[in-house]
Amino acid sequence: MATAASSSSPPAAITCRAAVAWGPGQALVMEDVEVAPPGPMEIRVKVVSTSICRSDVNQWQNTAQPDLFPRIFGHEASGVVESVGEGVTEFQVGDHTLTVFIGECMSCKHCVSGKSNMCQKLGLERKGVMHSDQKTRFSIGGKPVYHYCAVSSFSEYTVVHSGCAVKVSPTMPMDRICLLSCGVSAGLGAAWNVADISKGSSVVIFGLGTVGLSVAQGAKLRGASKIIGVDTNPDKQEKGKAFGVTDFINPGELDEPVQQVVKRLTDGGADYSFECVGDTGVVSTALQSCSDGWGLTVTLGVPKAKPEVSAHYGLLLSGRTLKGSLFGGWRPKSDIPSLVEKYANKEIQVDDLVTHDMPFSDINKALELMLENRCLRCVIHMPK
Repeated sequence: MATAASSSSPPAAITCRAAVAWGPGQALVMEDVEVAPPGPMEIRVKVVSTSICRSDVNQWQNTAQPDLFPRIFGHEASGVVESVGEGVTEFQVGDHTLTVFIGECMSCKHCVSGKSNMCQKLGLERKGVMHSDQKTRFSIGGKPVYHYCAVSSFSEYTVVHSGCAVKVSPTMPMDRICLLSCGVSAGLGAAWNVADISKGSSVVIFGLGTVGLSVAQGAKLRGASKIIGVDTNPDKQEKGKAFGVTDFINPGELDEPVQQVVKRLTDGGADYSFECVGDTGVVSTALQSCSDGWGLTVTLGVPKAKPEVSAHYGLLLSGRTLKGSLFGGWRPKSDIPSLVEKYANKEIQVDDLVTHDMPFSDINKALELMLENRCLRCVIHMPK
């Protein structure tokens, strides 16, 4: 339970519990951390629910940035505004919100272009600090604890820039809409915004996790005639059907390359392919699975290793396109409210992607489930 460092107003520092990673791959440790007051244009949020995304796991295990520990991971979250910093007019104490790992300042070149969600002021933060002053808002014994994606939701309280938060109705179930702050939105947006899937088309999806299943859902809602799911976990076959997958391929059961099977099923190659694994080798396979002339491959996964993509130039010379996708192309403040509304109207599935609900104290067990590929999304419920 959080305690205030002082009773003065404006907001003072508070102390709360957070799951801190002290090194790459090391079990998270429940620590008492001090959370600074929100700075200008920032809000402090009492986290209600946070789900574990595969990118949390990948970065937790990543040894490439050992200097960014101790660190608090987590970015797919919902919460209630506890206090607001100077200049914040959009949020008030008590507002319900989703945190978002990229922001929308509404004024930079990208935000005003209408062509991009790559905000120049509040883009993907990789240094473990806040966008505004390049400092942390967490500390233990006066020493900094680093952020993750400027969100850090594996903590009872966190501070985020107001541009990296989306206000939602208090009637929405916080333990389910948290998935819209990353995975589900990323998949739907890749299908709708980035690929712009057309009716009657063929689609192949590599990796049927939360993101891949959300791509399948988006393809189904767009009227795709054939949606092929590729995954080494045979359990994903039945799960995929519920989200629109019409055909399933398990590469471990094949005696030929996956792309050959896809080409047979799609009369020469899929119209759209999606890499949702986080493996740059799979990007090449996805590209080879596309049709000559117009095939489009969208890559969504975040690789743990070997970030370079390699593909034969002939694949591109023949008319295929390789395209990247960050958060499905959604602009957080402009677009995410519409997805929340679609969820409220039961136009999109979210609840069925939650396979486990756990208390905050069991967060290491939740990480183990992700490492063992035994869950899609595990929602962590913070103490009330």
